[in-house]
Amino acid sequence: MSPPQIKPEFSWSAVDTVLLDMDGTLLDKYFDDHFWEEYVPKIFAQENGISDQEARKELLQRYQRVESTLQWTDLDYWSEQLGLDIPELKCKVDHLIQVHPYVVDFLDYIKSINKTVHLVTNAHSKTLDIKLRKTALGSHFDRIVCSEEIGCAKEQPEFWTRLQDLLQFDRDRTLLADDTAKVLHAAKQYGMGFLIFVARPSSRLPVQHSADFPSVVFFNELIHQ
Repeated sequence: MSPPQIKPEFSWSAVDTVLLDMDGTLLDKYFDDHFWEEYVPKIFAQENGISDQEARKELLQRYQRVESTLQWTDLDYWSEQLGLDIPELKCKVDHLIQVHPYVVDFLDYIKSINKTVHLVTNAHSKTLDIKLRKTALGSHFDRIVCSEEIGCAKEQPEFWTRLQDLLQFDRDRTLLADDTAKVLHAAKQYGMGFLIFVARPSSRLPVQHSADFPSVVFFNELIHQ
């Protein structure tokens, strides 16, 4: 059961910079869930002569061992580990890559009120290229930063210190929206000014509000805030 929603309460006049996650936040995480939990195990099973169920169990264990690290999102790492061309497989199911409702409206809105907006993602650069080609969202951002450029994942508090050094934002006047609680907790530890949890990262899963952070289902809830 989802905790009750903590509604965001802030004024856009208190915000200069907006940091936005990609997968699950701007884009429907159904693509990623299906790709890693269903499609890759199916192909891995075919290549290794095992059942889909056996492959899924083995791969989920492998994923969990590197969760919250740069390896988890590194397509070259997984291509080597699994003996599969992961970028090519992503392209084969890229029709499942979808932008969440109201995302473009929100991006247009925050630019109209003169906010600096950066895409900040753990996604590998090859994943980023595939998704930006499919969604055409890249032009909405002042800067796009992948974790591999920073040298650690967003779940690590030092990520945010390094990001601030790179982008030169005022942490007290910066808003971060993300669908991963670990990321928001790391940003809170760092001292980020405003934190927003995205409560419905996948269109195939129910809304799950955060007990710790203000949350939204769709970004239209932040327009005219």
